Amino acid sequence: MRFSKSNDVLGTTNRGNACESTLCTLCRADCSGKCETWLSSLVGRKLLYPRSFGVVTAGANNTTSVGVNYNALRIQGYAYGARGISDQMTNDPDDCIFPNVSIETEFGQEIKTKARVPMMTGALGSTFIAAKYWNSFAVGGALIGIPIVIGENVVGVDKESVLEKGKIINAPELNRRIDTYLRYYDGYGAVIVQLNVEDTRNGVAEYVAEKYGNKCIIELKWGQGAKNIGGEIQVSSLDYALFLKDRGYVVDPDPRIPEVQEAFKQGAVKAFARHSRLGNTNLDNVDMVREDFMKSVDYLRSLGFKRITLKTGSYGMEELAMAIKFASDAKMDLLTIDGSGGGTGMSPWNMMQSWGVPSINLHSKAYEYASVLAANGTKVVDMSFAGGFALEDSIFKGIALGAPYTKLICMGRGLMIPGFVGSNIEGALNPDKREQVVGNWDSLPKTVSTIGQSKEEIFAAYFDLEKKVGKDEMKNIPYGAIAMYTLADKLSCGLQQLMAGARKFKLSEISRAELFSANRETAAETGIEHVSDVNNETALKILGS
Repeated sequence: MRFSKSNDVLGTTNRGNACESTLCTLCRADCSGKCETWLSSLVGRKLLYPRSFGVVTAGANNTTSVGVNYNALRIQGYAYGARGISDQMTNDPDDCIFPNVSIETEFGQEIKTKARVPMMTGALGSTFIAAKYWNSFAVGGALIGIPIVIGENVVGVDKESVLEKGKIINAPELNRRIDTYLRYYDGYGAVIVQLNVEDTRNGVAEYVAEKYGNKCIIELKWGQGAKNIGGEIQVSSLDYALFLKDRGYVVDPDPRIPEVQEAFKQGAVKAFARHSRLGNTNLDNVDMVREDFMKSVDYLRSLGFKRITLKTGSYGMEELAMAIKFASDAKMDLLTIDGSGGGTGMSPWNMMQSWGVPSINLHSKAYEYASVLAANGTKVVDMSFAGGFALEDSIFKGIALGAPYTKLICMGRGLMIPGFVGSNIEGALNPDKREQVVGNWDSLPKTVSTIGQSKEEIFAAYFDLEKKVGKDEMKNIPYGAIAMYTLADKLSCGLQQLMAGARKFKLSEISRAELFSANRETAAETGIEHVSDVNNETALKILGS
């Protein structure tokens, strides 16, 4: 762990227990601070540096990480050279400065999808927290220029959606989510719409193809890192539970049973859990899975989709190899590989703790398997790594560990936090809008008021964003989106600094050579050499010259 609960150097602290990613294990939308991601959403790149400049010195406490994890990977620095300099620059020191580092990326086959920052959101699906804060997430993602994923079951749980003969003909919530992002889309980023078993049955792909065409990317879902079963939400209304049961979902306990209804009436049962189905249960071997998968991709292409992606979870090595091989052979545009340690809106807690392959192991094997395919002449699908990423150094490490195949880092809770804190600030400063923006505070807590009393004073990137959209449009931007833009600015700057130190001025120049392992166990599992071994032979040659 980088720290247990607090970081005195940055002046941050976790409300709850800290994950490997530095986020709290339980992240609350009403939290008043102040983990590193929370505070970065306000002060931005200021949080790259120790606090109280001029009266302090600071020393690292994470130089010898224990165990196999991303924190046990360290980033290389070099004393000479510069790679990836643009045509407009030279290798002169005046040009080789970190603001000139390009962190733009792209992924895809025939159509390249561009992103200004090498990150994307996790799948924000039918959990109510995704719906409540969607304006912040979507507007923020579009303004940053990164892909956003509309997760599974959005249509199925929408009480206003209309199905005829089991197929969707009107999906107001899905329309809202897509349209909100597209309003500010400027050629960078994308809307990715995810499909699970129920979405496929409901005709979501057909609906999106007809209404939006190739404005959207369509995504098949095999799984995620937080759980090994389908998606869940919790509802506290018996009528809503019955509605979901009628929509064909698994609801636990079954709201149709008289004893369950009586228990709910008496208060013994207070909520119902809605579950999705497992996919591929009618398939018995790898060949059958491959055949079914290829048929699904072909069908989606027949609907007109030019860009198709796949999301898989922290299954074992067989499923990982299947995902990489099948996605590559199908010429898919992106494969997101989500390791255990990632977050969720709702998953069984002990399942999260106990199931699946940890991210660093899964991602290391993904590189290995991709390299096998590449050596055999296969064009490997572009990849995104997910599962416990939040900070700029973890973005660098994920990109480097999977290089050259990894184009993006998928961040779930880390990109949701600014939506929460920004909405809370907007509600506190504008009480008449508090319900509309889902603000949870009656007034600004001290963690915010010590920074500022107005949106212009609180958000470090406010005026940068105002320059981008204009003063008139700025009044329409949710504060959660402003916070998200501010966090992205901090992550971008931190990534640029790390890349400059590694003498890589273009994202595609990052390689596994930019990493070394802090302990032998991590070196053995990842294939990333131990710090004492990297370039040791070259060093001995220098000494003998």
